[in-house]
Amino acid sequence: MGRYGNLDYPFLAKTGLSLGLALFLFGAIGAKVALALSGGQIPGWERTLFFDAEWIGIALILFSPIVFGIVLPLTE
Repeated sequence: MGRYGNLDYPFLAKTGLSLGLALFLFGAIGAKVALALSGGQIPGWERTLFFDAEWIGIALILFSPIVFGIVLPLTE
């Protein structure tokens, strides 16, 4: 048993990367589809939702492999 319990680092890194990619695609494609279906005007909360999903997805794509693939296994 390691310092942080019994974590499966490769699984966590892959899952974080996949979740980040899903959020990014949801934000990018969702914004395009919503704009196309609504005729160019969407409410501010929807625009914010898609924008935030894109940026959170990018952050997860960047930081999950670094945290779960490099940093935590090295500190074990």
